[in-house]
Amino acid sequence: MSRSEAFRDVGEAAWSWVLDQVREDDGPWLPETVPEGGTDGAAPAGDRDSLYAGIAGLAPVLAEIAQHRPLTPRERDLAAGIVARLSAQAGTRTEASLYDGLAGDATALRLLAPGEEVTALRRLAGLATPDGWQTTLDLGPDCDKPLDVVVGTAGVVMTAVWARSEETEAIAATGGEALLRAADRRETGLDWGMTPGAQSRMPNYSHGTAGIAAALAVAGAALDRSDFLDAAAEGARHVLAVGSLEGGGFVVPHTIPPSSREVEPVTYTWCHGPAGTSYLFAALAHAGIARVAGHDVDDLRQRCLTSLLTSGLPARLRPGFWDNDGRCCGTAGVGDVLLDAAQDCQVPERRNTLLTAAHRMGDALVDRAVRDGAGARWRFLEHRNDPPLLPPGTAWMQGAAGIAAYLLRLARCIKTGPDAAVVDRPDQWWAVPAHVRSTMS
Repeated sequence: MSRSEAFRDVGEAAWSWVLDQVREDDGPWLPETVPEGGTDGAAPAGDRDSLYAGIAGLAPVLAEIAQHRPLTPRERDLAAGIVARLSAQAGTRTEASLYDGLAGDATALRLLAPGEEVTALRRLAGLATPDGWQTTLDLGPDCDKPLDVVVGTAGVVMTAVWARSEETEAIAATGGEALLRAADRRETGLDWGMTPGAQSRMPNYSHGTAGIAAALAVAGAALDRSDFLDAAAEGARHVLAVGSLEGGGFVVPHTIPPSSREVEPVTYTWCHGPAGTSYLFAALAHAGIARVAGHDVDDLRQRCLTSLLTSGLPARLRPGFWDNDGRCCGTAGVGDVLLDAAQDCQVPERRNTLLTAAHRMGDALVDRAVRDGAGARWRFLEHRNDPPLLPPGTAWMQGAAGIAAYLLRLARCIKTGPDAAVVDRPDQWWAVPAHVRSTMS
């Protein structure tokens, strides 16, 4: 079996296992984890429809599968069920966010049934306030209008620009202006917390300045807003100031000031490390911003990738260093970033280095898969638990669905080459060449 076939085989086995976990209760739903005793008696969770942990997160997997084979009748039925469920609630849903709300619904609908996302986008426009979008999530006191990519305004702005609808300008302008007002001016540039005025900052992509500045960059390019572009550059300047360029790479601390939680001071993931933060510099390049604080933005993107290449991942070098293989916090997310960068790279030697690293992520996923007659899945580690093995997850960001999509994409890239189609998404579309994007209208 070739390497490409091995990746595809495990990806299909993982997807088969996920399919078998889908339940029906007023539409499809998916238990987030599957304990050893099974999920009999489980009920749908509050985030059952989300992109992060629910059925919206199955849409990009189905879209990936459709790139290399026709969907089966069972898969077509699932896609139709997802569209029906998300469409039915689009006009009344109140949570706006990308990973737990309407923006995620719009993403799934556009991937599975282009045109069906219109109602969700109109609803987002109608729910906008001058300060962004009111969350329904329990994020703690004074966290009613988050700013970040995952649950806040930045993710909504990214979705509006990606969707290219009649609502794009209204949503992106309102959201971008809210982000400008919420910025904290530092000597080093502009800084954002997950929520306005937050004392603790997570400056990387998912919950902080790197992701928010990326949203402003792509919105500024789409709307021809120089104020958004200036703010994006100032955000990047702050990220540079709080990070480290040592050793030819670039890393930013996980949390500033350091977290009281037991967490690595520097991580390398999509959410809190150079994998995700590399998308900031790709966004600046997309927006025509060539340099920040004397540094070429293309070089800064490559520095982020160099930090990934030299960090030691995906080896589990010590407890807590690399205990997760998912998209958000682990191996599959890093692999996807590497593939995006490889497909966007015009230097053959560097492209091959990035592809080799993406293959290494795939090899680790194949090696760590739990396989039996039910399919394939992964058990992440929580080194503070005894025993440390967690139950296998099912979903897009923390489970087998997202890992399956990565392995299937990797297999296609090996077979097709750097022009393989990319199932692009709101939070990374600018990081790949336009001609490979599969959802461009």
